Amino acid sequence: MNWEGINEFVYVVETDSFTAAAKRLDVSVAHVSRRITQLEDRLGAKLLYRTTRKLKLTEVGQVYYHHARNVLDSLAEAERAVMAMEGKPSGKLRITAPVYYGERFLAPLVNDFLLLYPQLELDLMLTNQAVDLVEEGYDLAIRLGTLDSSSMMCRKLARRTQYLCASPGYLARHGTPHSLTELARHKCLAGSLDHWRLVEDGKPKNLRLGAGWHCNSGLALKDAALKGIGIVQLPDYYVLEELRQGTLVSLLEQYRLPDDGIWVLYPHNRHLSPKVRLLVDYLVARLGKK
Repeated sequence: MNWEGINEFVYVVETDSFTAAAKRLDVSVAHVSRRITQLEDRLGAKLLYRTTRKLKLTEVGQVYYHHARNVLDSLAEAERAVMAMEGKPSGKLRITAPVYYGERFLAPLVNDFLLLYPQLELDLMLTNQAVDLVEEGYDLAIRLGTLDSSSMMCRKLARRTQYLCASPGYLARHGTPHSLTELARHKCLAGSLDHWRLVEDGKPKNLRLGAGWHCNSGLALKDAALKGIGIVQLPDYYVLEELRQGTLVSLLEQYRLPDDGIWVLYPHNRHLSPKVRLLVDYLVARLGKK
C-alpha cells in the first residue's frame, strides 16, 4: 500500500489548515498540498474542496478520513503496545458506557486507574445508545443486561438484579400486589421500554405497561417511586440502598428474572494492548465485588 499523502490529508482535516498541518509535520505547505493532490490522483477521487478561505471535506473525503484516522490510530497503538512491553502503558483509552452506571461506578474507577498510569489519556463517552466500537474507534464498552449475539469479546464484570419496588406510602394507599394480574390496578412507571421483564411459570414474560408515566431516566423513575407515584422496575445499583433503608419495598420477588450481567466488551479483531488488558483486569477485580 502507498502511504504517501495519508498523514498530510489527516492532519489537514484535523487542523482545518494546510499551514497548520505543515507545521505539525515539519514540512512545507507546498509539500502538503502536493502530497494530497497525489493522493487524490491515486484514488481517482476528490477528497477536499479548497478555496482561499475555507476547506471542506467531500462525501468521499469524509469516508476516507474516517478509515485513514483508524489506520493511523492502529499503527500508533501497535507501536505503544510494543514499547509498553518494556515499560508502562501509554496512549489514549476510548471508552463508552451507559450514563448513570458510568457516572456512579465506572468513571471513579477509571480515574483511579489513570492515577496509577499517568501516561494514559482518556476519552470517556457516556451514552445510553449502543455505540459501534469498531466504527467509532472505541477500545471497550460497558454493556448492561443480556448481551445480543456479537462479534465482540466480552468479560463479565458483575451481576445485576432487577427489582420491582414501591414506597411504603404508595402501598399504604393502594395496597400491595401479590400477583401480576393485580398490577393492572396499579400505577406502573415505565422507563425506556414499554414493558417490564419478568418470569411467570418459569418462562420469561414481558408485562406491557400503560402510558400514564414514562421517562428514560432511572434517577427520575426512582424519584417518582420514592414520592409514592407508582411502582417501578430498576436495577439494584439504583435502589439497593433505598431497599436497605426501607424507603422502597421489594415486590413480587417470585416473578423476578434471574440475575443478568454487567459486561465489558472489546473488539476481537484488535490487538488487546497492555492498557486495555490492564484496565479490564482492574475493572473485573473491583466491580466484581459490588
